[in-house]
Amino acid sequence: MREQALRGGERYLPKLKEQGKLPVRERLDLLLDSGSLVEDGLFANSLAQDLPADGVVTGLGRIQGREVAVMANDPTVKAGSWGARTVEKILRIQEQAARLRLPLFYLVDSAGARITDQVDMFPGRRHAGRIFYNQVRLSGRVPQICLLFGPSAAGGAYIPAFCDVVIMVEGNASMYLGSPRMVQVVVGERVSLEELGGARMHCTESGCGDFLVPDDAAAIQLARDYFAYLPQNHTLAPPPIESREPRAAAKPIGELVPLEPQRGYDMRKVIEALVDEGSTLVIKKLFAKELITAFARLDGRVIGILANQPMQKGGVLFGDSADKAARFIWLCDAFNLPLLFLTDVPGFMIGTDVEKRGIIRHGAKMITAVSEASVPKISVIVRKAYGAGLYAMAGPAFESDCVIALPSAQIAVMGPEPAINAVFFNKLAELEEPERTARRRQLEDEYRQDVDLYKLASNLVVDDVVEPERLREQLIKRFAFYSARFEPPLDRKHGVPPV
Repeated sequence: MREQALRGGERYLPKLKEQGKLPVRERLDLLLDSGSLVEDGLFANSLAQDLPADGVVTGLGRIQGREVAVMANDPTVKAGSWGARTVEKILRIQEQAARLRLPLFYLVDSAGARITDQVDMFPGRRHAGRIFYNQVRLSGRVPQICLLFGPSAAGGAYIPAFCDVVIMVEGNASMYLGSPRMVQVVVGERVSLEELGGARMHCTESGCGDFLVPDDAAAIQLARDYFAYLPQNHTLAPPPIESREPRAAAKPIGELVPLEPQRGYDMRKVIEALVDEGSTLVIKKLFAKELITAFARLDGRVIGILANQPMQKGGVLFGDSADKAARFIWLCDAFNLPLLFLTDVPGFMIGTDVEKRGIIRHGAKMITAVSEASVPKISVIVRKAYGAGLYAMAGPAFESDCVIALPSAQIAVMGPEPAINAVFFNKLAELEEPERTARRRQLEDEYRQDVDLYKLASNLVVDDVVEPERLREQLIKRFAFYSARFEPPLDRKHGVPPV
């Protein structure tokens, strides 16, 4: 009986191979250190010949020597669908992860609930809804990492939604509340599975996916790499490793950042010149590209980086980029990852379309996350910080441990040209050329003098003006000092975020 349970649904293995998928136990062999899995519930539903382990493997194991909990659907057993014992096994491993304060990995490949078993697994106190309740209760206490190898359908789509990160296999992974057939029947829309809930769509448009990978093995390796940046639970710090210098061939920051505020450049190269070589892991790379969110190491210590990307839409913040930022800040704050903001932002996007989509609400969400974060925060004004963009990128008013400016930095409500237009448009319109052009130049020069960087520094708006070649050294020293930061929680139940 043990061998039968371990084999899973053998007759479906050819179909798995055809899809480019690995069997569930091969997935676990790649994820976990060799021989470390201690499994529970192997004989669940053992009297049913076609339901080995009831379609899910649960247990404890180790990744690079660190203890973790795992839940893995077996797609060879009724397409990884959930029955009553499936749900009970998932609940028990969640409860064990909570008791032991262990990270929980969800290896998802499931067609959802078995309709024939719905009375026994859907509506009750220890039925499927409890899985999501447990995920919410675990959130911020232990890392929850989802590897999505196949479908995650209907209510089951909320398992990845409640995880800290979702890694999706292109061509196989999908998540959706209603299937294409159901969508056609209910709303009359003809749509393919990929368009409705495919991996690429979720990683580029909805933002529900964080990483898009080509196959199961790549998903598993990425999950192991991602986990290396996180602690076991919220009471600990991520494990440090030996420091490395930035990539030797990286161009100096001073040569990367143009002085002209409107000229584009690649902020990824600035990050590369700052952090330890090979240590950057970009999260949501394909979604809201105007903002970079990434884990990296600085002198061996893990940090979270939020950086405006002038190469994408000028680095302007949109609703999606604000959402992306808020979630990343909450994640880093939950697991004690210091935050580095690399600011080159013209502000939030304006216009009818974004206002209708709630840009103010989304921006307020990002500013809420910045305000709530109690981990060390350093804001570096790389080139420009205009309008509420300064606030969203942890400017001086937001309890940053320091605000550093590069000599190229500009801090203002807006740039000189739009500012002069806003204030003096009518008066300038009354002048004839070339007097109008000369007067405009004069007013813009006066504006620049008013927001001169060293004038701002003299008023303690910025804490230091640092030459680009000294920035890494400054960040290393400052983060080392700020690691002792302690901020007692506010005396309240919780805030009411503008979501």
